[in-house]
Amino acid sequence: MDHQNSDLWQRFQQYYTEYPSIGLALDLSRMNLSAAFLAAMAPKLEVAFKAMVELEAGSIANPDENRMVGHYWLRNPSLAPTPEIRKEIEEMVAGITSFAKDIHTGRIVGQNGAFKNLLVIGIGGSALGPQFVSRALGHPRKDRLKVNFIDNTDPDGIDGVLAELEGQLGRTLCVVISKSGSTKETRNGMIEVNSAYKSADLDFSKHCVAITGAGSALDDHAKQSNWLCRFPMWDWVGGRTSELSAVGLLPAALQGIDIQSLIAGAKACDALTRQAVVSANPAAQIALAIYESGNGKGEKNMVVLPYKDRLELFSKYLQQLIMESLGKERNLSNLVVNQGLSVFGNKGATDQHSYIQQLRDGINNFFAVFIEVLKDRDGDSLFVEPEITSGDYLSGFFLGTRKALHENGRSSITITIKELSPFTIGVLIALFERVVGLYAQLIGVNAYHQPGVEAGKKAAADVIVFQRKILQFLSGAKGCEHSAIEIATHIGAINQVESVFKICNHLAANPDRRVNKSTGSSAFDARYSLLA
Repeated sequence: MDHQNSDLWQRFQQYYTEYPSIGLALDLSRMNLSAAFLAAMAPKLEVAFKAMVELEAGSIANPDENRMVGHYWLRNPSLAPTPEIRKEIEEMVAGITSFAKDIHTGRIVGQNGAFKNLLVIGIGGSALGPQFVSRALGHPRKDRLKVNFIDNTDPDGIDGVLAELEGQLGRTLCVVISKSGSTKETRNGMIEVNSAYKSADLDFSKHCVAITGAGSALDDHAKQSNWLCRFPMWDWVGGRTSELSAVGLLPAALQGIDIQSLIAGAKACDALTRQAVVSANPAAQIALAIYESGNGKGEKNMVVLPYKDRLELFSKYLQQLIMESLGKERNLSNLVVNQGLSVFGNKGATDQHSYIQQLRDGINNFFAVFIEVLKDRDGDSLFVEPEITSGDYLSGFFLGTRKALHENGRSSITITIKELSPFTIGVLIALFERVVGLYAQLIGVNAYHQPGVEAGKKAAADVIVFQRKILQFLSGAKGCEHSAIEIATHIGAINQVESVFKICNHLAANPDRRVNKSTGSSAFDARYSLLA
């Protein structure tokens, strides 16, 4: 063994840890951790551990919204700060289990017979978690219901999903997820699906379940329309940490996934990552490695590379969990810090043929997170070469890519799990939730609010207001053509001419909106009118 490989082996032994209780191993040997750095971070980490203890005990961990943060109670209700919350969680899980059984046994059916399909309507945390778990743990031959998602307000996307369900709506169960009940994307999807049921001479309410906050607009609508069932969402669970609430558990249970094992995996990981000893806590180790890599400022991106097709959506799931939690303008002291951690990802070995070239030879502005799954498949594998299987090649590509990155000075974390199961998926969910909680404390930001998201929603609402004014103006001036500047002037939006221009072009591109566009000598000379 040459000197360089000998040093790496020694470092591997120092920074590789197995955690048998959760079936996970963590390798930080290819990150730039050192004993001196860990010692220097000990006081900060002690404060972070203390803050997490207070959070789990029910402190106001989200001060901007004056809310507790309780996603850890979902997998261990005994931690809940009040008997009422504990009871609500236990009743939620029991209710989901009972409802799923009623669907699977045919006690509850659609208008055309037993339910065969599941359509989940939500967005953001109300879709990404369920999509990730569905893809990771579902199987066409084993699923109790075939799952589809509407997770956007894109009409073409909605049409595509409804086309897949054509002729099957009477045996399709719809789950509508929105905490406030006023999320426009989800509401729009619900309205479009409702229309499809009406067109098929079916009663939408006989095929619907709501997951929402008590007393929300969706809760009231579901109650008044006599939907099949309603399940709770609580203000102490954020969307991006809601996978082990009804948001994720109900779709998973309906698909036929073992939700008790999913919860158990998260609970076991919580017990491990609650420890205030760094060497025994994989979440603390990952948080420290991320901090060191980006100088505590997110200066390096995280590139998630799971070597398993079923984990393809894990990078998208982590993208929301991490970027929405950590991407903040101000810290807890209200100082401008512009913090964050950018997350990207694909899957191995597909990434080998897309962007590994840049990762190895291009800008060194990232660290990789490899997810290794030891078990290839259920059953025996075919030999594609003497004594070599497809899974051996997948493992070879993982090890080769990691080696190639390391040789060129590129950092990486490797997380290894024995197999994909509900338990290990629960572990991964809980692991990164704790990483985010600890890292947020290290950098001093509120991980549990999302002011930037709310700003985007407000800006979108303003656009809709402009559109209504544009149509009202054109309606009162039928037969007359007007430029974007003229329209903006008439509706009192002269400082928003660009928005008016974009709105008019969008309307003109959709014939059903009856807005005509006459081209001019340049794009900005175009004139718009409303057809009779």
